Amino acid sequence: MSTFFQQYLYSQAPSKQPKEQGAIKLGILSTAMIDPAAVIHPVETHTGAKITAVGSRDLSTAQKFSKKYSIEKAYGSYEELLADKEIDAVYISVPNGLHAEWAIKSMVAGKHVLIEKPVSANAEETQLIFECAKKHDKVAMEAFHWQFHPAAHVVHALVSSGKYGEVLSTYARMTTPTGSIPSSDIRWQFDLAGGSLMDMTYVVSATRYFLDAGASNEVIAAKARPMKKDKRVDESIEATLNFMSHGKTVTADIFTDMNLGNIGHITPRLADMPSIKIELEKATIYYYNFMMPHLYHYIEVTEKTTGAKHSQKHYNFGPKWGTRSEPYQLEAFIDKLQGNEQVHWITPESSIMQMETIDAIYVKAGLPKRQGSLSIQDLSALF
Repeated sequence: MSTFFQQYLYSQAPSKQPKEQGAIKLGILSTAMIDPAAVIHPVETHTGAKITAVGSRDLSTAQKFSKKYSIEKAYGSYEELLADKEIDAVYISVPNGLHAEWAIKSMVAGKHVLIEKPVSANAEETQLIFECAKKHDKVAMEAFHWQFHPAAHVVHALVSSGKYGEVLSTYARMTTPTGSIPSSDIRWQFDLAGGSLMDMTYVVSATRYFLDAGASNEVIAAKARPMKKDKRVDESIEATLNFMSHGKTVTADIFTDMNLGNIGHITPRLADMPSIKIELEKATIYYYNFMMPHLYHYIEVTEKTTGAKHSQKHYNFGPKWGTRSEPYQLEAFIDKLQGNEQVHWITPESSIMQMETIDAIYVKAGLPKRQGSLSIQDLSALF
């Protein structure tokens, strides 16, 4: 089901805008299915950016991709793309386990990087990515596009306003029905840092964002349902964590499942959109479909004293970028590169604490932390 939505959504092309002089030149590392929605179509709407090259491990694949999306240059290796002196920044959508290696190699080659989530395989790798960015004076950001959407900011404002009191607890979940992700998909491969928590890292991101929290200070409990073929990979994971939020400990529950079983083992489940329930002293806020709010979402506030329910939707802040979250993210990235103020930003510290939390959940669940393509020592040696 999730793959269907991706294929449908990613195929929708916006109207193209003329490019301004001095537009940021972007390259894409890989020809992943996520590329059109994450960067190609957003760039088409932005006058200050243009995609000039795509790189793949296979030249013919890169050429087909470049022709389909009218990209000027196609390279048959990632190294060739990074050697292109005209490219200012790179979008990295290679498998999770390759993120750190190619983010660091890109920055050493003089490119800024926008890195698809999760930013890397583990917290140690993430730390190195941002150490490299600092050393080489490059911008590096994890692509949690959903945080840039207007609806996310509305929910954050409701929570932090104080109108409904302090947060008591949260519950975030994200699932896909059984059979919706092919067994050959990279998300099932441990050697590429796969697993449901890695792919559905949004549940940790949403929890932390709405709590204004860093890394979890305690993983109280975590239980995984591993794959039958590879017990290191989680089909599903559920965890209870404590976070410090504005000086107070808040308990948060998360649930991910990339192979959610049929109802009664027979009836397929409909798509269970990523959602979060935030319990406050005076109300409960439920944000349905926080990951793809442009498709459909709602924010429901239920007041505890009266039981009154208020529902609202927020698809954009105006006509500039429409309803998708990725163009808002791209705008912030380009603003950063051009020295302009950003409406929102995923900080290095936030990305590091995100991966620290994921690592801790895996350890508590009795599963190994994900590992990348290179050792920490070899990554360090790259810069």
